[in-house]
Amino acid sequence: MNEFEEKMKAFIRDKDIKCAHLHFEKSCHSVEEAAKAAKAEREEFVKNICMVDFQGNLIVAIVKGENRVSTSRVAKALNIERPRTAKPEEILEKTGFPCGGVPSFGYQAIFLIDPRVIENEVVYTSGGSEHSLVKISPEELQKANQGQIVRVRK
Repeated sequence: MNEFEEKMKAFIRDKDIKCAHLHFEKSCHSVEEAAKAAKAEREEFVKNICMVDFQGNLIVAIVKGENRVSTSRVAKALNIERPRTAKPEEILEKTGFPCGGVPSFGYQAIFLIDPRVIENEVVYTSGGSEHSLVKISPEELQKANQGQIVRVRK
């Protein structure tokens, strides 16, 4: 387990978030890899798309693994100009987690959760590294990140 996973586990413990942090020997970078490692359905996985607005604020759109994010929907939801995709070095700086391991909570950002995410009983999100996942209910996820439920998928 690496420092990023340890940081995620500490956040979960300190905030008393009801979830399971899972570590795997194999990569969980793609939805396919993660589903195979967790022995779960692809539909249960979410991805976190990190964007930056023109003031430098981090925006994280959380969508189901098969969906893509619409920057125009994000802009409309926040009443801002279209944000841009964050660069890997910005993601690490702003979240404290490496690209490919960014969880759906545990750092300061504006979180937008697509309504399709809420339809699941449980979801899997990254757990801090490419080798870890967090299994969590959508309600607990929203509680952990104070996210707004708004359509952001294309």
